[in-house]
Amino acid sequence: MNEKEKQFRFQDLEIWRRGAKISGKLFQLADELEKRRLFRFAEQLRGATLSITNNIAEGSGSFSDTDFANFLNISRRSVFEVANILMILSNENYLPAKMIQPLLAELEEQSRMLSSFRRTLKS
Repeated sequence: MNEKEKQFRFQDLEIWRRGAKISGKLFQLADELEKRRLFRFAEQLRGATLSITNNIAEGSGSFSDTDFANFLNISRRSVFEVANILMILSNENYLPAKMIQPLLAELEEQSRMLSSFRRTLKS
């Protein structure tokens, strides 16, 4: 994406770009779950995944750092929700642990980045 195509503050944020990247992987996984008729898991995974980047984007439009920090907190909580869904899918043998481990590692990094960025904002 070149500079002319960027219109919103969140597009410049590494936390949003990384979240969007992992979202693609998680949406593909949700598609696979749907093919296996695991509709509720697919729907919940999509919603929680979308919430990660939605809250970063929405928060970046805030007029105060305090408000933005609150949205980052919601985004981080969504990361935890996605991690939980993946772990449950693995525990119930819907997905192999070796498949979810790389995703969990990416989610853990996303969580750390959100926390770190949140600390840079003025309270």
